[in-house]
Amino acid sequence: MPPAGLRSGSPTMTPEWRRRLVILGSTGSIGTQALDVVRRHRERFDVTALAAGSNAALLADQVCEFDVPVASVADPVAASELRHRLGARNQACDVMAGPDAATQVAGLPADVVLNGLSGALGLRPTIAALESGATLALANKESLIIGGPVVKALAAPGQLVPVDSEHSALAQCLRSGTAAEVRRLVLTASGGPFRGWSAEQLAAVTPEQALAHPTWSMGPLVTINSATLVNKGLEIIEAHLLFDVPFDRIEAVVHPQSVVHSMVEFVDGATLAQASPPDMRLPIALGIAWPDRLADVSLACDWSRAAEWTFEPIDHDTFPAPRLAAAAGAAGGTAPAVFNAADEVAVEAFLGGGITLPGIVHTIERVLEEHDPGNKPGVDDVLAADEWARARARELLVSA
Repeated sequence: MPPAGLRSGSPTMTPEWRRRLVILGSTGSIGTQALDVVRRHRERFDVTALAAGSNAALLADQVCEFDVPVASVADPVAASELRHRLGARNQACDVMAGPDAATQVAGLPADVVLNGLSGALGLRPTIAALESGATLALANKESLIIGGPVVKALAAPGQLVPVDSEHSALAQCLRSGTAAEVRRLVLTASGGPFRGWSAEQLAAVTPEQALAHPTWSMGPLVTINSATLVNKGLEIIEAHLLFDVPFDRIEAVVHPQSVVHSMVEFVDGATLAQASPPDMRLPIALGIAWPDRLADVSLACDWSRAAEWTFEPIDHDTFPAPRLAAAAGAAGGTAPAVFNAADEVAVEAFLGGGITLPGIVHTIERVLEEHDPGNKPGVDDVLAADEWARARARELLVSA
């Protein structure tokens, strides 16, 4: 989707607008922060449905606080608990359950669907939301990355709005120029907890160390992917798909302070950067209110205090994931789906103590080497490649 499409295709809202909002992954990091935004702007949103995995206690609290008429959980046992908790509080709510429940919720009538699910399981809900005609505020980058052309073909101009902080920053900066005026997209990376470490040091990293991100509070998959810079590789693919900028004009740099969230360089030499203290509520709020801004969502930078922002190149020898991801993205077809699937399996193995941290990217590389990406895959092809990659990654991990 070109930058101009994201900008001009978005609806023009009056100060009195109000939106029906569906949140997928409501008990996770993105979902809870989204509800905090809604809590501050109750006059703007009606939360019409929530979807979660298995946290029935928190989901029940959310349903009651926001008077949500529909809720879903993937775990049927959690659904029974949810019904019991809601019944004890005399809260009326239609409870759905099962692995397809989030997809059903995503297709319900709404103005905005926020997809805050984690991993490849977000693909079908993304498709359902787009097919429903709702604006899709996308925090589940994996569904765009693995769905690629399928997801883009479904999205009308302005219908797909990024929530990742980096891509939200790019979308904001791209408002200042046309697609023809863009020279480069520059994504920033915190560098994770192991910035400056050697490959030998990374081999001894424990899951506890890798889960201690210096800046952001995220779920385990995204946190580990940040430690390996796999996440930055996925974001490079996402930027290409969102903004139709070639891979050779997208790069990533390390910015430890995580205040500049990304930059756009224009053909005249100007570079625009979006800066704010690290707080996901800002890009979430933009995602669900796009193209409008909501007041007092996050603190602003304090320009009265001295501060230092530093930028440095990525050490691609120690952290090869961004270049590997860009190569998978350039290969196209089902290669991005295979990259993502192998990563999810390898991260699970690392968290279980089965492999080293560098073993995650090594596993992805080996699975990619065996894969034929094909051309113009459909949804079934993507899901088949995802399933094959997971099975092959597990085989490689067992034999390692």
